[in-house]
Amino acid sequence: MIPSDQTLNEAFAVLGLHGPTDQAEVARAFRLAVKGARPDLPGGDADRFRRVIAAYRLIQGRGGGHPALAAPTTRPAALPVVGLTPLQAIQGGDTTVRLGMRSLRVHAPAGMRTGEHLRLRNGADDGSDLYLPVLIRPGDGLAVLGDDLHMRWGAAPRVLADGGRLEIETHVGTRSAWLTPGLQAPVRLRLRDLGLPARGSHRTGHLFVTLFASEVAPSAAEDMLARFTRVWTPDRLAA
Repeated sequence: MIPSDQTLNEAFAVLGLHGPTDQAEVARAFRLAVKGARPDLPGGDADRFRRVIAAYRLIQGRGGGHPALAAPTTRPAALPVVGLTPLQAIQGGDTTVRLGMRSLRVHAPAGMRTGEHLRLRNGADDGSDLYLPVLIRPGDGLAVLGDDLHMRWGAAPRVLADGGRLEIETHVGTRSAWLTPGLQAPVRLRLRDLGLPARGSHRTGHLFVTLFASEVAPSAAEDMLARFTRVWTPDRLAA
């Protein structure tokens, strides 16, 4: 919950607003913020969900008839979005945001999710804190959905049809997978615990790899492996 001594400006920042504005704009910002925080949806978070609701109640409770909530002649500018690459979300890192006429360097800790807010201490014009929304954009060959990472990887049509060992280059190095014959397209593999790191109430995510047919000619070693897998299937090896 938002502390009882939190200012109205801080409550507005939780909703992604610069400061006091009209009731319609507050309601619109609340709908967007509460939808992005819903814990039953990917990227949601129960604690952030409670903070958004508490911020809205604080504004409603203290803002009734408040002159600061009268419709402004100029609509406040929206807060800038902190854009992160998937690798920055995994490892943490610095990025630059534009706030009015200022360019600010901010640090995002490892494991941030889309829809969360990065606290910028004393970032507002009045010295209060700002809460900047985070958006993880696809990049580095990766996309992020909730806690999980997604990527594509090419495999020889022969391996997709007949099965065999597959080497996949991931953001943490080479990982091996064994494909069984007769898999139906699209083939998607799950590499456990290679997604976004655990943070707060979020679990460690997984890496999902979607395979597509690649016409790259197999090496001599791959050809030998293919012949071996056609004769020695996992069932025979277990016998």
